[in-house]
Amino acid sequence: MIVAPKIRGFICTTAHPEGCAKHVAEQIAVVKKGGLMENGPKRVLVIGSSTGYGLSSRIAAAFGANASTIGVFFERPGEDDRTATAGWYNTAAFEKEAKEAGLYARSFNGDAYSDAVKTEVIAAIKADLEQVDLVIYSLASPRRTHPTSGEVFKSVLKPIGEIYTNKNLNTTTGVVNEISIEPAQGDDIAQTVAVMGGEDWEMWMDALLAADALAPGVQTVSYSYIGPEVTWPIYKNGTIGKAKEDLEMVQRKLDEKLAPLNGKAWVSVNKALVTQASSAIPVVPLYISLLYKVMKAEGTHEDTIEQMDRLFRDRLYSGNPQPDEAGRIRVDDWEMKPAVQELVGKRWTEVNTDNLAEYGDFAGYQSSFLRLFGFGLEGVDYSADTNPNVPVPSIGAAAA
Repeated sequence: MIVAPKIRGFICTTAHPEGCAKHVAEQIAVVKKGGLMENGPKRVLVIGSSTGYGLSSRIAAAFGANASTIGVFFERPGEDDRTATAGWYNTAAFEKEAKEAGLYARSFNGDAYSDAVKTEVIAAIKADLEQVDLVIYSLASPRRTHPTSGEVFKSVLKPIGEIYTNKNLNTTTGVVNEISIEPAQGDDIAQTVAVMGGEDWEMWMDALLAADALAPGVQTVSYSYIGPEVTWPIYKNGTIGKAKEDLEMVQRKLDEKLAPLNGKAWVSVNKALVTQASSAIPVVPLYISLLYKVMKAEGTHEDTIEQMDRLFRDRLYSGNPQPDEAGRIRVDDWEMKPAVQELVGKRWTEVNTDNLAEYGDFAGYQSSFLRLFGFGLEGVDYSADTNPNVPVPSIGAAAA
């Protein structure tokens, strides 16, 4: 079939297998350029490994440290007349590249919040690797079914206390408009914390500890975002911000639990980037468009792979993690430089539909979004017939 992008709101309902493979290959090339890390991880579990920061973490570990990796995700495989999700194709491409490089790679497709998937993954760790020395937690989901109670929680992106009104970018039309978001009601905060907070991260680490599946000196990292004040009402001070506060609380608890292993838990605050998760957050796409313009002009722009490569090389495995006053690793440091934020803030007050191309990089935003789904990559013939039914070698063609 001929595969073209079909965009609905902030999601693309199709993905291109060859395009996703090219995107993965480009990320691998970035990591290889830096050479092998001397003291990098060797046996890595990535929970949420198929897209965005999770995928880039898996690539950074495998091709920057020759690490064996196990990835966990929830993706839809392709069929003869329907494409898979991008994460499925990304994983198929990653496993193919890993095999050619002689690296162990095994993947699990299922609900990472469930006890069943935890049990299955831990059994694989024990059988194949014995223990892991790095656990990356990078899940992003709008809902979560609690493994004990069976209750289904749904997260919301809302301010707290009062209506939030600010500029917004319609990513379909390129129009800069104004958006108003109603504040959280009822149990919105608790629901969001249940999905995007630290409970499941802690459940994973507890299960790994109980199974003696964590190596001495193990590190675990979960990802967060803080951003500039203009986004705080919808992010840092909104419902999702409460979830991130819970994540940091869990990080401190995990530090205590890992102390007997001389282990360490981290929250890494990463840069604002176009990901499947960030595209859904109001206000953020306009901020990202302005940020891209400034950082590209400055020569400091990074995508997810450059961010994760820097996290691994310069922080986690450098002997100098450089935590901030709250104990977080900050690889959003280049984004949050005062000069960058001052210029982005100035342009925020002035930007409108007519001057968006001058002040922002909406074309770059759109390109980054399409690349997530394998579109717009050089060297891929998008007019050619392609087979959407691509297997992930360690899983097969069908979902687990």
